[in-house]
Amino acid sequence: MSLDDIDPTVPPSGEGCADCDAVGGWWVHLRRCAVCGHVGCCDTSPAQHATAHFHTSGHRYVRSFEPGEDWFWDYVADDYVDGPDLAPPVSRPVAQPSPGPAGRLPADWRELIHR
Repeated sequence: MSLDDIDPTVPPSGEGCADCDAVGGWWVHLRRCAVCGHVGCCDTSPAQHATAHFHTSGHRYVRSFEPGEDWFWDYVADDYVDGPDLAPPVSRPVAQPSPGPAGRLPADWRELIHR
């Protein structure tokens, strides 16, 4: 796989972690697969769905899906990389809290995150 595998035309899979949404879970921050658009939760989140997506799909590039962040990460190189502009939206809605989503965050969420 190379940076050529990034598809800048594919939209994100949704406004939050697709896997957490499917089971009523929650996340700390969001990451967007730069190859297929799958939105997953970060490694600080309890379920770490973005990394799980990399392991099951082999899609090595993600971009932050947080407002104001535009960095890419390469799971194979374990380093930041430069990538192209991606199809909008480029982040979760600004009104959606982080951690989030609103209404699903447990009171003890700080004790449940990976540090």
